[in-house]
Amino acid sequence: MTQENIFKKCPSCGKTWETRDDFLRDWLLKVNGYVVDFETLEYGLYYFTHMVEGCFSTMVIETGKFIDLFDGERYEGNHAGQPGCPLYCLDNEQFSRCDQICECAFFREVLRKIIEYPKT
Repeated sequence: MTQENIFKKCPSCGKTWETRDDFLRDWLLKVNGYVVDFETLEYGLYYFTHMVEGCFSTMVIETGKFIDLFDGERYEGNHAGQPGCPLYCLDNEQFSRCDQICECAFFREVLRKIIEYPKT
């Protein structure tokens, strides 16, 4: 299998996931972080840890790879730090939904879809 034919490869143990679906269904992967990129939101990073004995490697994947998981409304305008903003985007380990009408809230909804994806 060539690098072009896989969705992600664990840098520590070498485990490969051929498709995004395979990756998201793997119950041995744990979402453990999100870093926003306020300049280009699609370049933000979701962090995943491979919860396998002897591995426990953390991998990052750009948020843009998961946009299609959420088909809800995508707001325009960044309101991070404005009155009423809970500042979730500044906390890498905060995965709660954001109720603000802000473009950043969309990627938190995508993150929820990743976390709630059915596992096998």
